[in-house]
Amino acid sequence: MTPIKQENIQVGEIANGLPLTIPVYRLKGNDTGPRVYIQANMHGAEVQGNAVIYQLLEQLQQQTLAGDITLVPYANPIGCNQKSGEFTLGRFDPITGTNWNRMYQSHLPLVDTFVAEHLDSSLSEIKNQFSAALVQATQAMLDGPAYSINTGKRIALNLQRLAHEADIVLDLHTGPISSKHLYCPEYAKASASYFNIPHVLLIPNDFDGALDEASFCPWWALSEAYKKQGRDIPVLVEAFTVELGSQEKIDLTEAKADAASLLSYLSYKEALLNSPFKPQAMVRYGCMLQDYLAYYAPMGGMVEYTAALGSHIKAGDTIAHILRMERYLSEQPLHSITLDKDAIAILHFASASVNQGTELYKFFTNYFEL
Repeated sequence: MTPIKQENIQVGEIANGLPLTIPVYRLKGNDTGPRVYIQANMHGAEVQGNAVIYQLLEQLQQQTLAGDITLVPYANPIGCNQKSGEFTLGRFDPITGTNWNRMYQSHLPLVDTFVAEHLDSSLSEIKNQFSAALVQATQAMLDGPAYSINTGKRIALNLQRLAHEADIVLDLHTGPISSKHLYCPEYAKASASYFNIPHVLLIPNDFDGALDEASFCPWWALSEAYKKQGRDIPVLVEAFTVELGSQEKIDLTEAKADAASLLSYLSYKEALLNSPFKPQAMVRYGCMLQDYLAYYAPMGGMVEYTAALGSHIKAGDTIAHILRMERYLSEQPLHSITLDKDAIAILHFASASVNQGTELYKFFTNYFEL
């Protein structure tokens, strides 16, 4: 069996001065394959990823690993303990209001200087030295004046430092009430067919603060910068946000299936040797990020969500009913809400009680088969 080692990394301190720590599990490979980093539960209510990491650890002990694999459940110990009554919050830093998954650091300014200094370096030298530069730049921020980094940024930088040591980064999330879907950078489109996930959102190779972007954007920019110098090198890192379904619950049976999905992709990337994990045959649908439609509630009221997640909606179909009982005698209390275009329903708001302007649904539009 492949042994598992655990360490606890300090990512901050809480108000009584005690350390704030996260568990880190490491499995050693034989150094012939890519290094892998997987984390879960950056947002407090998005707990299914912890069950998936459990199932991954159960499976990985039985596999032959070509590369080192690092797994981090409970990536945000503040978020997962941020409760309001029976509900978990933890999507936003309660002090600053910033999304916990938008605090990672862009290292794009490193690219041009690195290329100038390594124009003739071998591909392996480029890979090792640029990875080291990313780790060093992240660590330098952590080693700077303590007063210059807020709580969320400190947590994010500690996670990002771990991610920059890897060639593959998987950030496990869930939606409010959601189908499974994958955020996939456009350059890595071919890899999407190796996850057992039917809905793929293709995102531009730009940085917007999330971990997947912080991981792959410097390598995309590096490839583009070398191209301008007349040299073609591949994008040497792939990173994805994997949406595992709905928040506030775990399902160990589904987690085992989700683990098999991730292991299928890792087998394709040759992180596992002699792996039995293969992608399932299924139709996979893609959507460009600009066609990912947020549908906001046109009125306040109580909502019955009638568009099944993963279902294909035709223009004019009813997607919800909104009930407004305070106007029962003065106007029609029940309203049918429709969508004016063909779409696939991906997720919807968690509550039936909505204000006007609440993000009611998200839909794939202008979708296509991958």
